[in-house]
Amino acid sequence: MNKKKIINDPVYGFITIQSGLIFDIIDHPYFQRLRRIKQLGLTELVYPGAHHTRFHHAIGAMHLMTETLENLKSKGVDISEEEMEATLIAILLHDIGHGPFSHALEHTLLKDVNHESISYLTLAKLNEDLNGSLEMSLQIFQGKYHRKFLNQLVSSQLDIDRLDYLKRDSYFTGVSEGTIGAERIIKMLNVKDDQLVVEEKGIYSIENFLSARRLMYWQVYLHKTSVSSEKMLISIIKRAKHLTQRGQDIFATPALGLFLKQEIKTEDFQKEDGVLETFLALDDYDIWGAIKVWSHFHDTVLSKLCEMLLKRELFKIEITPEPASEDEIKQLALTVERSYGMPSSDAEYFYSTGQLSNNAYISTDQKIMILSKSGQVQDVGEAADLPNIKAMSKIVRKYYRCWPKDISL
Repeated sequence: MNKKKIINDPVYGFITIQSGLIFDIIDHPYFQRLRRIKQLGLTELVYPGAHHTRFHHAIGAMHLMTETLENLKSKGVDISEEEMEATLIAILLHDIGHGPFSHALEHTLLKDVNHESISYLTLAKLNEDLNGSLEMSLQIFQGKYHRKFLNQLVSSQLDIDRLDYLKRDSYFTGVSEGTIGAERIIKMLNVKDDQLVVEEKGIYSIENFLSARRLMYWQVYLHKTSVSSEKMLISIIKRAKHLTQRGQDIFATPALGLFLKQEIKTEDFQKEDGVLETFLALDDYDIWGAIKVWSHFHDTVLSKLCEMLLKRELFKIEITPEPASEDEIKQLALTVERSYGMPSSDAEYFYSTGQLSNNAYISTDQKIMILSKSGQVQDVGEAADLPNIKAMSKIVRKYYRCWPKDISL
Protein backbone atom coordinates (compact mmCIF):
# COMPACT_ATOMS: atom_id res chain seq x y z
CA MET A 1 0.00 0.00 0.00
CA ASN A 2 1.16 3.53 -0.77
CA LYS A 3 1.39 5.19 2.66
CA LYS A 4 2.70 8.56 1.45
CA LYS A 5 -0.73 10.14 1.64
CA ILE A 6 -1.75 13.82 1.52
CA ILE A 7 -4.45 15.32 3.75
CA ASN A 8 -6.20 18.53 2.71
CA ASP A 9 -6.49 20.66 5.84
CA PRO A 10 -8.68 23.82 5.83
CA VAL A 11 -6.13 25.78 7.89
CA TYR A 12 -2.80 24.83 6.27
CA GLY A 13 -3.72 23.27 2.93
CA PHE A 14 -2.03 20.02 1.93
CA ILE A 15 -0.34 18.04 4.72
CA THR A 16 1.95 15.14 3.81
CA ILE A 17 2.17 12.01 5.96
CA GLN A 18 5.92 11.62 6.37
CA SER A 19 6.39 7.86 6.86
CA GLY A 20 4.75 4.45 6.78
CA LEU A 21 4.89 4.23 10.59
CA ILE A 22 3.05 7.57 10.97
CA PHE A 23 0.46 6.35 8.44
CA ASP A 24 -0.07 3.17 10.49
CA ILE A 25 -0.58 5.24 13.68
CA ILE A 26 -3.09 7.55 12.00
CA ASP A 27 -4.88 4.49 10.60
CA HIS A 28 -5.07 2.83 14.04
CA PRO A 29 -8.54 2.69 15.72
CA TYR A 30 -7.19 4.55 18.77
CA PHE A 31 -6.29 7.53 16.59
CA GLN A 32 -9.35 7.33 14.34
CA ARG A 33 -11.45 7.68 17.50
CA LEU A 34 -10.26 11.31 17.70
CA ARG A 35 -12.54 12.04 14.71
CA ARG A 36 -15.43 11.53 17.14
CA ILE A 37 -14.21 13.89 19.88
CA LYS A 38 -14.83 17.61 19.45
CA GLN A 39 -11.81 19.82 20.06
CA LEU A 40 -13.86 22.41 21.95
CA GLY A 41 -16.50 20.29 23.67
CA LEU A 42 -19.80 22.20 23.76
CA THR A 43 -18.42 25.48 22.41
CA GLU A 44 -20.43 24.90 19.23
CA LEU A 45 -23.44 26.05 21.29
CA VAL A 46 -21.82 29.51 21.21
CA TYR A 47 -19.86 29.41 17.95
CA PRO A 48 -21.72 27.17 15.47
CA GLY A 49 -18.61 26.61 13.36
CA ALA A 50 -16.65 24.97 16.19
CA HIS A 51 -17.20 21.42 14.96
CA HIS A 52 -13.52 20.58 14.49
CA THR A 53 -12.15 17.52 16.23
CA ARG A 54 -9.09 16.28 18.10
CA PHE A 55 -8.21 14.48 14.85
CA HIS A 56 -7.97 17.79 12.98
CA HIS A 57 -5.83 19.28 15.74
CA ALA A 58 -3.41 16.34 15.96
CA ILE A 59 -2.83 16.30 12.20
CA GLY A 60 -2.34 20.09 12.18
CA ALA A 61 0.13 19.93 15.08
CA MET A 62 2.09 17.25 13.23
CA HIS A 63 2.27 19.53 10.19
CA LEU A 64 3.55 22.49 12.23
CA MET A 65 6.09 20.21 13.93
CA THR A 66 7.37 19.16 10.50
CA GLU A 67 7.81 22.82 9.55
CA THR A 68 9.55 23.54 12.86
CA LEU A 69 12.03 20.68 12.66
CA GLU A 70 12.88 21.50 9.04
CA ASN A 71 13.46 25.14 10.06
CA LEU A 72 15.75 24.12 12.94
CA LYS A 73 17.72 21.81 10.64
CA SER A 74 18.17 24.68 8.17
CA LYS A 75 19.78 26.68 11.01
CA GLY A 76 22.32 23.96 11.65
CA VAL A 77 20.57 22.09 14.48
CA ASP A 78 21.50 18.43 14.07
CA ILE A 79 18.28 16.36 14.07
CA SER A 80 18.42 12.77 12.83
CA GLU A 81 15.67 11.21 10.72
CA GLU A 82 14.86 8.92 13.64
CA GLU A 83 14.52 11.89 16.01
CA MET A 84 12.39 13.75 13.51
CA GLU A 85 9.95 10.85 13.08
CA ALA A 86 9.83 10.22 16.84
CA THR A 87 9.03 13.89 17.58
CA LEU A 88 6.31 13.96 14.91
CA ILE A 89 4.75 10.87 16.51
CA ALA A 90 4.99 12.41 20.01
CA ILE A 91 3.06 15.52 18.92
CA LEU A 92 0.62 13.46 16.85
CA LEU A 93 -0.29 11.43 19.93
CA HIS A 94 -0.05 14.16 22.58
CA ASP A 95 -3.86 14.32 22.95
CA ILE A 96 -4.69 10.66 22.30
CA GLY A 97 -5.84 10.28 25.93
CA HIS A 98 -8.68 12.81 25.72
CA GLY A 99 -12.11 11.50 26.57
CA PRO A 100 -15.54 12.64 25.34
CA PHE A 101 -15.95 16.43 25.04
CA SER A 102 -12.21 16.88 25.64
CA HIS A 103 -11.64 18.82 28.91
CA ALA A 104 -15.31 19.12 29.92
CA LEU A 105 -15.62 15.64 31.47
CA GLU A 106 -11.96 15.01 32.29
CA HIS A 107 -12.58 14.88 36.05
CA THR A 108 -16.19 13.65 35.98
CA LEU A 109 -16.12 10.34 34.09
CA LEU A 110 -12.83 9.50 35.82
CA LYS A 111 -11.51 10.14 39.32
CA ASP A 112 -8.46 12.44 39.33
CA VAL A 113 -7.07 11.08 36.07
CA ASN A 114 -5.74 13.66 33.60
CA HIS A 115 -5.63 13.09 29.86
CA GLU A 116 -1.81 13.31 29.78
CA SER A 117 -1.58 10.14 31.89
CA ILE A 118 -3.90 8.29 29.53
CA SER A 119 -1.98 9.64 26.52
CA TYR A 120 1.21 8.14 27.95
CA LEU A 121 -0.44 4.77 28.64
CA THR A 122 -1.91 4.74 25.13
CA LEU A 123 1.46 5.60 23.60
CA ALA A 124 3.01 2.74 25.60
CA LYS A 125 0.30 0.34 24.38
CA LEU A 126 0.83 1.41 20.76
CA ASN A 127 4.57 0.93 21.28
CA GLU A 128 3.88 -2.70 22.26
CA ASP A 129 1.56 -3.23 19.30
CA LEU A 130 4.12 -1.72 16.89
CA ASN A 131 7.07 -3.80 18.13
CA GLY A 132 8.82 -1.10 20.16
CA SER A 133 9.04 1.40 17.32
CA LEU A 134 7.72 4.26 19.52
CA GLU A 135 10.37 3.99 22.25
CA MET A 136 12.02 7.31 21.40
CA SER A 137 8.62 9.00 21.06
CA LEU A 138 7.77 7.82 24.58
CA GLN A 139 11.00 9.29 25.94
CA ILE A 140 10.36 12.62 24.19
CA PHE A 141 6.75 12.68 25.42
CA GLN A 142 7.89 12.09 29.03
CA GLY A 143 10.75 14.60 28.83
CA LYS A 144 13.28 11.80 29.40
CA TYR A 145 15.04 12.04 26.05
CA HIS A 146 18.51 13.55 26.39
CA ARG A 147 17.74 16.36 23.91
CA LYS A 148 15.40 18.51 25.99
CA PHE A 149 14.37 20.93 23.24
CA LEU A 150 12.46 18.14 21.50
CA ASN A 151 10.25 17.71 24.56
CA GLN A 152 9.82 21.50 24.78
CA LEU A 153 8.42 21.45 21.24
CA VAL A 154 5.82 18.91 22.40
CA SER A 155 5.02 20.38 25.82
CA SER A 156 5.95 23.85 27.05
CA GLN A 157 4.56 27.38 27.12
CA LEU A 158 5.48 27.79 23.47
CA ASP A 159 4.83 24.31 22.16
CA ILE A 160 3.49 23.23 18.80
CA ASP A 161 0.25 22.09 20.45
CA ARG A 162 -0.58 25.69 21.41
CA LEU A 163 0.45 27.10 18.05
CA ASP A 164 -2.01 24.81 16.27
CA TYR A 165 -4.97 25.01 18.64
CA LEU A 166 -4.92 28.81 18.79
CA LYS A 167 -4.80 29.13 15.00
CA ARG A 168 -7.35 26.34 14.46
CA ASP A 169 -9.79 27.36 17.18
CA SER A 170 -9.68 30.95 15.96
CA TYR A 171 -10.40 29.77 12.41
CA PHE A 172 -13.37 27.53 13.29
CA THR A 173 -14.97 29.85 15.85
CA GLY A 174 -14.43 32.93 13.70
CA VAL A 175 -12.85 34.76 16.65
CA SER A 176 -10.24 36.75 14.78
CA GLU A 177 -8.61 38.04 17.99
CA GLY A 178 -7.08 34.58 18.40
CA THR A 179 -5.21 34.75 15.09
CA ILE A 180 -1.47 34.23 15.51
CA GLY A 181 1.48 34.24 13.14
CA ALA A 182 2.39 30.60 13.76
CA GLU A 183 4.57 30.44 10.65
CA ARG A 184 6.60 33.50 11.71
CA ILE A 185 7.03 32.15 15.25
CA ILE A 186 8.30 28.87 13.81
CA LYS A 187 10.80 30.76 11.64
CA MET A 188 12.07 32.56 14.75
CA LEU A 189 12.69 29.38 16.79
CA ASN A 190 16.21 28.16 17.43
CA VAL A 191 18.15 25.98 19.88
CA LYS A 192 20.78 27.26 22.30
CA ASP A 193 22.47 24.94 24.83
CA ASP A 194 19.82 22.26 24.19
CA GLN A 195 17.07 24.74 25.02
CA LEU A 196 14.32 26.02 22.74
CA VAL A 197 14.69 29.77 22.23
CA VAL A 198 13.10 32.52 20.16
CA GLU A 199 15.35 34.84 18.22
CA GLU A 200 15.14 38.44 19.42
CA LYS A 201 13.43 39.75 16.29
CA GLY A 202 10.49 37.42 17.01
CA ILE A 203 9.65 38.96 20.39
CA TYR A 204 6.64 40.92 19.11
CA SER A 205 5.23 37.75 17.54
CA ILE A 206 5.49 36.15 21.00
CA GLU A 207 3.71 39.13 22.55
CA ASN A 208 0.92 38.69 20.00
CA PHE A 209 0.83 34.93 20.69
CA LEU A 210 0.39 35.48 24.45
CA SER A 211 -2.18 38.22 23.92
CA ALA A 212 -4.16 36.01 21.51
CA ARG A 213 -4.10 33.16 24.03
CA ARG A 214 -5.43 35.40 26.80
CA LEU A 215 -8.22 36.72 24.57
CA MET A 216 -9.16 33.23 23.37
CA TYR A 217 -9.56 32.07 26.94
CA TRP A 218 -12.07 34.79 27.77
CA GLN A 219 -13.87 34.77 24.41
CA VAL A 220 -13.89 31.04 23.68
CA TYR A 221 -12.53 28.59 26.26
CA LEU A 222 -14.06 30.38 29.27
CA HIS A 223 -16.99 31.98 27.43
CA LYS A 224 -19.83 32.10 29.93
CA THR A 225 -22.20 30.07 27.72
CA SER A 226 -19.54 27.37 27.27
CA VAL A 227 -19.05 27.27 31.04
CA SER A 228 -22.81 27.07 31.63
CA SER A 229 -23.34 24.19 29.16
CA GLU A 230 -20.34 22.28 30.50
CA LYS A 231 -21.70 22.55 34.06
CA MET A 232 -24.99 21.08 32.81
CA LEU A 233 -23.14 18.22 31.11
CA ILE A 234 -21.16 17.54 34.26
CA SER A 235 -24.39 17.46 36.30
CA ILE A 236 -25.89 14.99 33.83
CA ILE A 237 -22.95 12.58 34.10
CA LYS A 238 -22.81 12.94 37.89
CA ARG A 239 -26.54 12.12 38.14
CA ALA A 240 -26.19 9.16 35.77
CA LYS A 241 -23.29 7.82 37.87
CA HIS A 242 -25.27 8.37 41.08
CA LEU A 243 -28.26 6.39 39.76
CA THR A 244 -26.15 3.61 38.22
CA GLN A 245 -24.06 3.11 41.36
CA ARG A 246 -27.27 2.78 43.39
CA GLY A 247 -28.51 -0.07 41.26
CA GLN A 248 -30.74 1.70 38.74
CA ASP A 249 -30.69 0.22 35.27
CA ILE A 250 -30.09 3.13 32.91
CA PHE A 251 -29.12 3.04 29.25
CA ALA A 252 -25.43 3.22 28.37
CA THR A 253 -23.13 1.82 25.70
CA PRO A 254 -20.76 -0.88 27.07
CA ALA A 255 -17.88 1.63 27.12
CA LEU A 256 -19.85 4.31 28.95
CA GLY A 257 -21.41 1.76 31.31
CA LEU A 258 -18.07 0.85 32.90
CA PHE A 259 -17.29 4.47 33.81
CA LEU A 260 -20.78 5.07 35.21
CA LYS A 261 -20.64 1.98 37.41
CA GLN A 262 -17.11 2.39 38.77
CA GLU A 263 -14.93 5.24 40.01
CA ILE A 264 -11.96 4.61 37.74
CA LYS A 265 -8.59 5.92 38.99
CA THR A 266 -5.13 6.07 37.40
CA GLU A 267 -4.02 2.79 38.96
CA ASP A 268 -7.06 1.02 37.48
CA PHE A 269 -5.75 1.81 33.99
CA GLN A 270 -2.51 0.09 34.92
CA LYS A 271 -3.83 -2.86 36.95
CA GLU A 272 -7.24 -3.74 35.51
CA ASP A 273 -7.32 -5.57 32.20
CA GLY A 274 -9.39 -3.89 29.53
CA VAL A 275 -9.89 -0.48 31.25
CA LEU A 276 -7.65 1.39 28.81
CA GLU A 277 -9.19 -0.35 25.79
CA THR A 278 -12.69 0.41 27.09
CA PHE A 279 -11.81 4.08 27.58
CA LEU A 280 -10.40 4.21 24.06
CA ALA A 281 -13.76 3.01 22.73
CA LEU A 282 -15.50 5.99 24.34
CA ASP A 283 -16.28 9.20 22.44
CA ASP A 284 -18.79 12.06 22.16
CA TYR A 285 -21.32 9.81 20.43
CA ASP A 286 -21.64 7.55 23.51
CA ILE A 287 -22.58 10.59 25.57
CA TRP A 288 -24.96 12.22 23.08
CA GLY A 289 -26.73 8.90 22.43
CA ALA A 290 -27.20 8.38 26.15
CA ILE A 291 -28.43 11.95 26.69
CA LYS A 292 -31.13 11.49 24.03
CA VAL A 293 -32.32 8.29 25.74
CA TRP A 294 -32.02 9.72 29.26
CA SER A 295 -34.22 12.69 28.33
CA HIS A 296 -37.14 10.20 28.58
CA PHE A 297 -35.92 8.44 31.75
CA HIS A 298 -38.21 8.26 34.79
CA ASP A 299 -35.74 10.12 37.03
CA THR A 300 -36.88 13.76 36.98
CA VAL A 301 -33.43 15.25 37.60
CA LEU A 302 -31.69 13.31 34.82
CA SER A 303 -34.46 13.66 32.25
CA LYS A 304 -34.95 17.38 32.87
CA LEU A 305 -31.24 18.18 32.58
CA CYS A 306 -30.90 16.14 29.39
CA GLU A 307 -33.97 17.72 27.82
CA MET A 308 -32.70 21.21 28.69
CA LEU A 309 -29.31 20.56 27.10
CA LEU A 310 -30.81 19.02 23.96
CA LYS A 311 -33.10 22.04 23.55
CA ARG A 312 -30.26 24.46 24.40
CA GLU A 313 -32.18 25.75 27.41
CA LEU A 314 -28.94 26.50 29.18
CA PHE A 315 -28.35 27.69 32.73
CA LYS A 316 -28.24 31.43 33.25
CA ILE A 317 -24.76 32.42 34.35
CA GLU A 318 -23.38 35.44 36.17
CA ILE A 319 -19.66 36.30 36.15
CA THR A 320 -18.45 38.45 39.06
CA PRO A 321 -15.07 39.75 40.29
CA GLU A 322 -15.71 38.30 43.78
CA PRO A 323 -16.86 34.80 44.78
CA ALA A 324 -20.42 34.26 45.96
CA SER A 325 -20.77 34.35 49.75
CA GLU A 326 -21.98 31.35 51.73
CA ASP A 327 -25.30 33.11 52.31
CA GLU A 328 -25.72 33.75 48.56
CA ILE A 329 -25.00 30.09 47.77
CA LYS A 330 -27.47 28.92 50.43
CA GLN A 331 -30.12 31.29 49.02
CA LEU A 332 -29.45 30.00 45.51
CA ALA A 333 -29.85 26.39 46.68
CA LEU A 334 -33.04 27.18 48.59
CA THR A 335 -34.56 29.00 45.60
CA VAL A 336 -33.94 26.02 43.32
CA GLU A 337 -35.37 23.60 45.91
CA ARG A 338 -38.58 25.63 46.31
CA SER A 339 -39.01 26.39 42.60
CA TYR A 340 -38.70 22.75 41.54
CA GLY A 341 -40.22 21.25 44.71
CA MET A 342 -37.35 18.83 45.22
CA PRO A 343 -35.03 17.94 48.10
CA SER A 344 -31.63 19.64 48.38
CA SER A 345 -29.83 16.45 47.26
CA ASP A 346 -31.65 16.68 43.91
CA ALA A 347 -31.63 20.48 43.60
CA GLU A 348 -27.81 20.62 43.77
CA TYR A 349 -27.64 19.30 40.19
CA PHE A 350 -29.35 22.49 38.96
CA TYR A 351 -26.90 25.11 40.14
CA SER A 352 -23.15 25.57 40.26
CA THR A 353 -20.62 28.06 41.60
CA GLY A 354 -16.89 28.28 41.06
CA GLN A 355 -13.82 30.07 39.79
CA LEU A 356 -12.45 30.82 36.32
CA SER A 357 -8.76 31.64 35.97
CA ASN A 358 -6.79 32.92 33.00
CA ASN A 359 -3.02 33.21 32.81
CA ALA A 360 -1.47 33.60 29.39
CA TYR A 361 2.09 33.22 30.62
CA ILE A 362 3.35 31.58 33.82
CA SER A 363 6.77 33.11 34.44
CA THR A 364 7.57 30.59 37.19
CA ASP A 365 6.90 27.64 34.86
CA GLN A 366 9.03 26.48 31.93
CA LYS A 367 9.83 29.89 30.49
CA ILE A 368 9.80 31.29 26.96
CA MET A 369 13.40 32.27 26.38
CA ILE A 370 14.59 34.99 24.01
CA LEU A 371 17.97 34.75 22.26
CA SER A 372 19.54 38.18 21.78
CA LYS A 373 21.85 39.06 18.91
CA SER A 374 24.75 39.00 21.36
CA GLY A 375 23.94 35.39 22.26
CA GLN A 376 22.41 36.13 25.66
CA VAL A 377 19.33 34.11 26.67
CA GLN A 378 16.69 35.50 29.02
CA ASP A 379 13.02 35.19 29.92
CA VAL A 380 10.64 36.94 27.52
CA GLY A 381 9.28 39.07 30.37
CA GLU A 382 12.71 40.55 30.94
CA ALA A 383 14.07 40.57 27.40
CA ALA A 384 12.47 43.87 26.42
CA ASP A 385 10.32 46.62 27.83
CA LEU A 386 7.01 44.89 27.09
CA PRO A 387 4.54 45.77 29.86
CA ASN A 388 1.87 43.66 28.17
CA ILE A 389 3.83 40.47 28.77
CA LYS A 390 4.42 41.41 32.41
CA ALA A 391 0.69 42.05 32.80
CA MET A 392 -0.18 38.74 31.15
CA SER A 393 2.01 36.91 33.68
CA LYS A 394 -0.56 37.68 36.37
CA ILE A 395 -3.36 35.22 36.98
CA VAL A 396 -6.77 36.83 36.46
CA ARG A 397 -9.59 35.21 38.43
CA LYS A 398 -13.31 35.61 37.96
CA TYR A 399 -16.17 33.82 39.66
CA TYR A 400 -19.43 32.39 38.40
CA ARG A 401 -22.74 31.07 39.57
CA CYS A 402 -25.31 29.47 37.28
CA TRP A 403 -28.87 28.20 37.61
CA PRO A 404 -31.90 27.48 35.36
CA LYS A 405 -33.26 30.45 33.43
CA ASP A 406 -36.83 29.74 34.51
CA ILE A 407 -35.92 30.47 38.13
CA SER A 408 -35.74 34.11 39.28
CA LEU A 409 -33.37 34.94 42.10
